[in-house]
Amino acid sequence: MTIGQSMPNVYARLGVRPVIHGSGTTTRYGGSRMRPETIEAMREAAQTLVNIDELNDAAGAAIARMLGAEAALVTAGSAAGLVLQAAACIAGDDPTRIARLPDVTGLRHEFVIQRAHRFSYDQSYRVPGGVLVEIGLGRRTAPHELESAIGPRTAGVVYLVSPFTSPPGVLSFDEVCRIAHARSVPVLVDAASMIPPRDNLFRYLRGGADMVAVSGGKGIRGPQSTGILAGRRDLIKAAQLNASPNQAIGRAAKTSKEEIVGLVTALEVFLGEDEKAEMERYREICASIVETVGELPGLRGVVEQDPVNRVLPHAVFYFEPSWIGPSGRAIQLALAAGDPHIYVQQGPHQGGYFDEIAIDPINVEPDEAMILAKRLREELTRT
Repeated sequence: MTIGQSMPNVYARLGVRPVIHGSGTTTRYGGSRMRPETIEAMREAAQTLVNIDELNDAAGAAIARMLGAEAALVTAGSAAGLVLQAAACIAGDDPTRIARLPDVTGLRHEFVIQRAHRFSYDQSYRVPGGVLVEIGLGRRTAPHELESAIGPRTAGVVYLVSPFTSPPGVLSFDEVCRIAHARSVPVLVDAASMIPPRDNLFRYLRGGADMVAVSGGKGIRGPQSTGILAGRRDLIKAAQLNASPNQAIGRAAKTSKEEIVGLVTALEVFLGEDEKAEMERYREICASIVETVGELPGLRGVVEQDPVNRVLPHAVFYFEPSWIGPSGRAIQLALAAGDPHIYVQQGPHQGGYFDEIAIDPINVEPDEAMILAKRLREELTRT
């Protein structure tokens, strides 16, 4: 069976081909597959109208109970959660300030971030008028740099939790919280792509984060256009006032009743699953890919997992100095251009010694794994 034979009619009518998504939960390639329970909850929610403010309150309370947080809010993806983090810290719950954004004249609006933690989506903090203040030299940050960067215009300190963004030398989460809180400045965590492990839903809240944003559509497998913002009650309330359905900076990032209900359902199911069994299933998929590709001179295929950079098992193929075949980038492009489109991760190994291809199994079904592995071997051995 090929992936094309199971193509849903809704895509076939549009002439859009399904893909094999071996690069994680990237929104560009469809995010994640929703569970049947989530789809059914959204279908049911679509049949009845409710007051969105009331639904936001109820859903937020349910999520907060599950996470052990003071409060929570369903957002339109984790990027919207970052916008609302910033808006909450800048404008608070003051309706005059909320209406002014992104005009931040006279308001605290600076967000301190370690240079090693700069990332594509930190633009979200600038949407409501925030200004990013970088600290650190290269991939190192000293405590005094954070201490001196916090001043009368500081609205918050941003802490990113993402693969390969916490090299030795950056300030730890605990140290950031200690320094920021000693100066009464909130710590804002972006852990969008780091679920699972499930403990990441709790550990930063337990550790002192004032607001934590995570994706609702990646590992949780809720609607792809949802996210969770959880944390301090006063800041979550301020975020909610800056969000839809209110006429505020977050109005453009609207969440529907179906998405809100879908995310609550997805989180319930996700927290009830056996993570150990889930990881074993991912490991088996990765092992099957490595085995199918087989041994090639100059290529080292392994299954890797660690608590920081590959929190899920990955099938990783390292191109050692003796490799004489096509580059990792060339292989990545060839796989993406084929039929079906196959997407994998590619880039230099963090140590700088090897090129690599990596496959994240979270969205790879067993039959797709075989297709992916065979196509990968074809491109590796192409002369």
